[in-house]
Amino acid sequence: MFSSVVITGASRGLGAALAQRFAAPGVTLHLIGRDAEALAATEAACAPATVKTARIDVRDAEAMAAQLAAWDAESPIDLAIANAGIAAGTRPGGAREGLAAIRTQLDTNMMGALHLVEPLLPALLSRGRGSIALVTSLSAFRGLPDSAGYCASKAALWSYGEALRAETAPKGLRVTLVAPGFFDSAMGERWVGARPLSISAEAAAIKVERAIRKGAARMAFPWPLALALRLSPLAPSRLVDAIVRSMDFRIKEYTEKGAPPPSPPAGT
Repeated sequence: MFSSVVITGASRGLGAALAQRFAAPGVTLHLIGRDAEALAATEAACAPATVKTARIDVRDAEAMAAQLAAWDAESPIDLAIANAGIAAGTRPGGAREGLAAIRTQLDTNMMGALHLVEPLLPALLSRGRGSIALVTSLSAFRGLPDSAGYCASKAALWSYGEALRAETAPKGLRVTLVAPGFFDSAMGERWVGARPLSISAEAAAIKVERAIRKGAARMAFPWPLALALRLSPLAPSRLVDAIVRSMDFRIKEYTEKGAPPPSPPAGT
């Protein structure tokens, strides 16, 4: 169904797992990430697809636009998956993430997705076909203490995606919004508290791939947690605030190999 796919955040985790799910003979995969060594490992795991990689920070709008234009000219893209994301959050000891870290998360998680989608839209619309998938988070449905920047960035991306789908569906595009809960990844493992109903990155990729291929408008998992967060605005705010405060969403210190941290003192 898809012959030319671009995925951001493809170095590891869900992005790498999705690349392997869409890898097939006759498919060209375009993989974007910040870690050249990890990208090479993903590329090797995606045979027999044709794989092209680019080490780009999704915050770099000009580099993204130039690379996407070159790839689309060679092999018209029919699926774009905006998966790249980072989390800062409250540090051990209770230090708040601060303005710089919040801005970096918005630039990466929200604007980074737009740096993928917006340059491709004119070509997709002119062809009257294609699919876009935006990987947000269950945290888009409810702001969580200790991770205000991450939640805000994912909520903004979800809202953008809803608007984009309503705008472009009559023009032949399919937009799928994905809101995962916890799954095995370097980012997920940094959470100090419980990770309810966590699954493997491979299991998450199967769910996301299925939703994209079906052209689903929305997909959130695991459903019990998704339902609870979706309904939380209907409950008394004081009660919901007390519940989420008890969950402890602080972040362990971590620095990704091969990529600079998004803000001091650590990133993903």
